[in-house]
Amino acid sequence: MAAGVAALLLGWAVMVFNRLVTRRNQVRTAWADVDVQLMRRHDLVPALARAVSAYADHERGTLEAVTSLRDRAHGLHEPAALAAIEPALSAGIGRLLALREAYPDLAASANFLQLQRDLVEVEANLQYARRFYNGAVRDLNDTVQRVPDLVVARIAGIGPAPFFEAEPGERAAVPVHLAE
Repeated sequence: MAAGVAALLLGWAVMVFNRLVTRRNQVRTAWADVDVQLMRRHDLVPALARAVSAYADHERGTLEAVTSLRDRAHGLHEPAALAAIEPALSAGIGRLLALREAYPDLAASANFLQLQRDLVEVEANLQYARRFYNGAVRDLNDTVQRVPDLVVARIAGIGPAPFFEAEPGERAAVPVHLAE
């Protein structure tokens, strides 16, 4: 009888461990999707900066700030670190896009307009990827905090994952205007 109980406990522990590994892998996969979208956005920043600098050379401070933020974000891979810097980068991109109102030639540039459309597409994909990531994190965190699964999670060293959240005070939307 003791062997039967031990076999049941072992079977249960294996099932819980496999569920935890699946949830952890879902979080990792979802983060990879967020990372891909962030990289796409980061790759658009230099082209956007070049397009703006061609028309607004005296906006050098804004261009350098956005490029610097992009470079810092480009080297980060942890959700919490990226979540801290991405709102500032988004705001900087918004400032670059707002320059079109002061420079009619920039607003009429086909290259600039295509970059705007690309950014809108990337932002939509990024929003979806963040939601998917946060859903995967929620599922993992629920599993590792639920009794009795938390026992196996602690033994296996599987803990909760951080959500991708906006920093307090940085929740304002970045204005993106498309000229048609």
